[in-house]
Amino acid sequence: MNEDIRIHSWPCSYYLDTSKQWVSGRLSLTPVAIKFTADKTGELLVNFHLSSISEIKKESSNLIFSSLTILEKNTKHWFSSLQPNRNVVFNILEHFWREQLLSSQGAGAEAAALQPTKGKELTGLLMGSQKRLEDTAKVLHYQGEQFDNIMRGLNKIEGDMDVADRLLTELESPSWWPFSSKLWKAPLETKPKETATVSDSKNQEGIIIRIPVIITHRTDSNVKPGKLTLFASGLEISDCNSQVIHRFESKDVDDIRVHTPYEISVRQRFIGKPDTSYRLLSAKMPEAIPILEMQFSKKIQFLEDALGFAGARKSPQVDLGTSIWQAATGLLGGVVQPGSPVGGREGMDNDQVQLQKQEKISQEEAKELKQILKKLKGLALETEAELERQDEALDSITTSVDRATLNIDKQNRRIKKLT
Repeated sequence: MNEDIRIHSWPCSYYLDTSKQWVSGRLSLTPVAIKFTADKTGELLVNFHLSSISEIKKESSNLIFSSLTILEKNTKHWFSSLQPNRNVVFNILEHFWREQLLSSQGAGAEAAALQPTKGKELTGLLMGSQKRLEDTAKVLHYQGEQFDNIMRGLNKIEGDMDVADRLLTELESPSWWPFSSKLWKAPLETKPKETATVSDSKNQEGIIIRIPVIITHRTDSNVKPGKLTLFASGLEISDCNSQVIHRFESKDVDDIRVHTPYEISVRQRFIGKPDTSYRLLSAKMPEAIPILEMQFSKKIQFLEDALGFAGARKSPQVDLGTSIWQAATGLLGGVVQPGSPVGGREGMDNDQVQLQKQEKISQEEAKELKQILKKLKGLALETEAELERQDEALDSITTSVDRATLNIDKQNRRIKKLT
């Protein structure tokens, strides 16, 4: 499905070498290929894989100005009159071409090492589950730190309320009351320590994921390469030199729109001045969207071209939940004795037995799967414990806020009596 998605298309002209003339049409980019379709005839004149490209250059000559050339194997393709401009098209094409080369090199090395087996497929699925669970644990850990900071703030408020209560008691007491001097001294030494602990947690915040992106600010026609970094507390957009362009805290983000599985826009609204909006395009965006969906579940919106991607990730084939865990543990149970058919259930028909014989996995794959399952179990227990702790913290916060509200109302009434 992803291979047929049109990431971008641009009006341009293509030099058709057979007829020695320029043909107007549209240059289109998909996740794996580049295509050119003529406007008049609708004929597909160019269609080649990104991995077959050896060079993308900006060129010009006495007859051809502001052209883009793509060297595909031994054929050089010329594109001109690119809209909105040549730099935009060049940056986007080069980004997807480089990412495709990196991914194909990794895939080629893996394929050369060994043929894909059922065990390797299962290992890949479980490693995806582990990565997702680790990302969730990072977000929960940050939320736990925020709860801790809230609790410290509420404890400080309660201490200040005690001070206010003692001061009000002194103001309400007669002038001859002998213990007034002691009421002014107690709590002034606790302020400097609190600010240090709260500010440290932000500096220790870890990165969940960082991907290369093509950045468009608001409706500008120019684009530039950069990076998108996701933290538990928000997201950060920086240029190629790691200089921060803009940082969105979680509370600052008003909406995230998923235009395609490869393109999103992030916006913060303002009253009386223009919104802050960035459009981000990346070949690695499908890895970041599930994390954004987890962090901004109420603010993220999948547009029409991305609905299929959202539905596919929630389908049983892509959901890495209980079904995969059960399949993995069942498969591992059958590999303890490699000589026997996997499973070994009575009453199984011949087709199922034959299929399981073909899907036997090696001892090395079984060992690797057991290690991943052990990590997954540990992460799941830690996540469950953290969720329980946060539930308790939330109850404590609610109780403390209620208590503080009652104390404030009580002290307001006492102040009114004094005035």
